[in-house]
Amino acid sequence: MPTYLPADLCTMAPPMFSNIFGASTAVSLAFSSLGVPIARAETSSNSNAVASSIVAAAPAEARKIEMYSNEFYTTCAIGGILSCGLTHTAVTPMDVVKCNMQIDPVKYKGIGSSFSMIAKDAGAASLMKGWLPTLLGYSAQGAFKFGLYEYFKKTYGDMAGPELMAKYQTVIFLAGSASAEFFADMALAPFEAVKVKVQTVPGYAKGLTDGMPKFVSENGVAGLYKGLPALWGRQIPYTMMKFGAFENTVVALYKYVIPKPKSECSKTEQIGVSFLAGYIAGVFCAVVSHPADNMVSKLNAKKGATVSDIVKEMGWYNLFTRGLPLRIIMVGTLTGLQWSIYDAFKVAAGLPTTGAAPPPVK
Repeated sequence: MPTYLPADLCTMAPPMFSNIFGASTAVSLAFSSLGVPIARAETSSNSNAVASSIVAAAPAEARKIEMYSNEFYTTCAIGGILSCGLTHTAVTPMDVVKCNMQIDPVKYKGIGSSFSMIAKDAGAASLMKGWLPTLLGYSAQGAFKFGLYEYFKKTYGDMAGPELMAKYQTVIFLAGSASAEFFADMALAPFEAVKVKVQTVPGYAKGLTDGMPKFVSENGVAGLYKGLPALWGRQIPYTMMKFGAFENTVVALYKYVIPKPKSECSKTEQIGVSFLAGYIAGVFCAVVSHPADNMVSKLNAKKGATVSDIVKEMGWYNLFTRGLPLRIIMVGTLTGLQWSIYDAFKVAAGLPTTGAAPPPVK
């Protein structure tokens, strides 16, 4: 005889999950997928008394998150944590190779040979060096980036009014993303400084737990923010392109490529559009932010170096091109995955995907 779980169990999830996902439906589906049947109400008069004590009433429709509420911005911030933290950590090996090619181009000349050389010299595990500061740093950055972008986009849109918002929406996208990234980079900077040091200086540290104290002892707490101006120079243009190009690419895809309007597309199709638009935006992101990416790597790797020192050493051409092909592959994939993860999380929370929507109304 199969063991039945009382239907009450399906409505006992914490309120947070009930608010976001609709706990009763999700838990019921989860148990059903595992082959565990859920008890149903008996209809006979002899069993009504027993059934009423173990069977819950039909679950009410899940409460929807109000757009632009505190819960909405919190949900977007969590989506940002997942999209940025997970994706940046996943491409750590490419990041290790890219940073080493930027720091020592004489030794690390090609993408394939650099992978092999690093693995041969320090072991395959060295390709994952710096994964923890990457995970924590970009998770923090993602929370600010996506959460604050939604906030500033709404705020600036309200300030402009419906007519100006419709006419100058790209300007709103760019201003909102730049404002969000300004704060996001403050959260990222300390982790980025340690990450670059761990990845590019042989024997410096094993990771964050020993690398952070050593970095602070050598450079002071202020040293963690030495690369912040260069980080702003890299990340603000990158994020402006990431959000501005993405929003406009989504509109263009639905207008010229997708054979039906967004409202008629399934959620899976909408998330697919998010990935494609994100990848296209990522290619532009890589190009506009690459000189500052080279600068950040050099500044964090060399103690006492200044921006003028790096420009003099590398030259303007190398500043714009060194490591660019790998970064285009890396950032394009990264940005596409970030937007698809972010929008998938929003859909799971009952929110619409990003882009191609009417401007927010006050």
